[in-house]
Amino acid sequence: MSTGAGCGAPVGGVALADADGDQAVIQGVVTRDGEPLSGAYARLLNDSGDFVGEVATGAEGTFRFFAADGDWTVRVLASKGFTGEYAVRAQTGAIAELAVLA
Repeated sequence: MSTGAGCGAPVGGVALADADGDQAVIQGVVTRDGEPLSGAYARLLNDSGDFVGEVATGAEGTFRFFAADGDWTVRVLASKGFTGEYAVRAQTGAIAELAVLA
C-alpha cells in the first residue's frame, strides 16, 4: 500500500458508500474549483480534539472514517495552505456527509 508523502496515510481515497446498518460512517469529498482534489488529508479528531486517524484523498477527492457514535471533528488540510474544520455527529446506521470546498 502506498503512503502519502510525510505521513502514514494511505493514498488512493475510497469509493463513497451507503450506510451499513451496524456502523457509523463519516465521509466526504474535497473539491477545488469544482474538481475533486487528490492529495488532501482528512484527519479525524475526537470530542477532546485528540488525533484519531488520517487518510489522504485520491483521484475522486474522497475520504471515509468508521467511528463510534458521538461528536467528532474532521480537519482537512490541502495545498495552497487550506485548512478547514468540520464538526460532525456519527450515528450507527447513518452516514455523516461532508462537502469540503478547498
